Amino acid sequence: MATDSSLPEPLWEDRDVRFDISLRQMKMRPGEILVDRLDSVEDTKGNNGDRGKLLITNLRILWYSQAVPRVNLSIGFNCVVSITPRTTTSKLRGVTESMCVLTKSNNSRFEFIFTNLVTGSPRLFSSLRTIFKAFESSKMYRELKLRGALIHNKQLRLLPKEQIYSKIDGVWNLSSDQGNLGTFFITNVRLVWHANLNESFNVSIPYLQMNYVKIRDSKFGLALVVESSQQSGGYVLGFRIDPVAKLKGALKEIQTLHKVFSACPIFGVEVEQEEEPQFGDEVSIAPVQDDVEVVSEQLPNDAFAAYFADGIKKEDREPVFSPELGLAIERPPDGFTLASLWEVC
Repeated sequence: MATDSSLPEPLWEDRDVRFDISLRQMKMRPGEILVDRLDSVEDTKGNNGDRGKLLITNLRILWYSQAVPRVNLSIGFNCVVSITPRTTTSKLRGVTESMCVLTKSNNSRFEFIFTNLVTGSPRLFSSLRTIFKAFESSKMYRELKLRGALIHNKQLRLLPKEQIYSKIDGVWNLSSDQGNLGTFFITNVRLVWHANLNESFNVSIPYLQMNYVKIRDSKFGLALVVESSQQSGGYVLGFRIDPVAKLKGALKEIQTLHKVFSACPIFGVEVEQEEEPQFGDEVSIAPVQDDVEVVSEQLPNDAFAAYFADGIKKEDREPVFSPELGLAIERPPDGFTLASLWEVC
């Protein structure tokens, strides 16, 4: 199941901040839905004076320049720390109120400032805040959960759009030497196990975070083994179900539901809108003929630095000796050299 080449690449859209990505990466992945689109938005922090389009999906924020679409941003909602208004100076609107999106990705903080070029419209602020709130409140669809409030009176607390396909009693969790007897709930979005004697001893494994599920031999006999993704901790969980026919039936059902889910994931981000936005028939980005060959997808220092929010750091970095200056300086941020800091426009 983990090696099926027909399955989409691992989910990155909601948990990465990426700059100047390819057209293929700009396209929506299965289950990703365009929630709102603003056709006249300036990236005031990194491309001040450049009119672009802002797309808000159920996983991320996309911005691209109308003049040069290969200049773009992809900001996963899982990286967002805060969304706040801020007074800024725009080359296209002058002094105005903009939207500041503070993010954290790979131990670096980035700050993005977007300005709606449609005068008097609060849509940028309201759409971003509403969709981000819906994303934050639906993490159970996307994240592995241990010892959560999953069970009430031996019944699974269902998520919106979640359906139970099977309930299997007599499932031993093999995480300890003696094992714990419990119950499986197999649904359309996840696999849940809880101990019969202690409902708070449980685990919820979304199909989104499931690398594989298979039958393996163990010191307890044949066991159902589930490995979660590295993003969710890389857990390897073992369960014993008797008899073997029942074990094989559970395996087949979980594998089938995982495959169906992978083809059309449910991310759980539901947004109610008073008025359905009109996107027209075409929301894709027109391809641009580049006159240069892209030889590396490494993040350029100038793009990195334009949005770098190093001012939020809590303490100074350690001093290092600079041969260029012949004196001690604060260590440059990761990925930078002293020379590259002078190249930022």
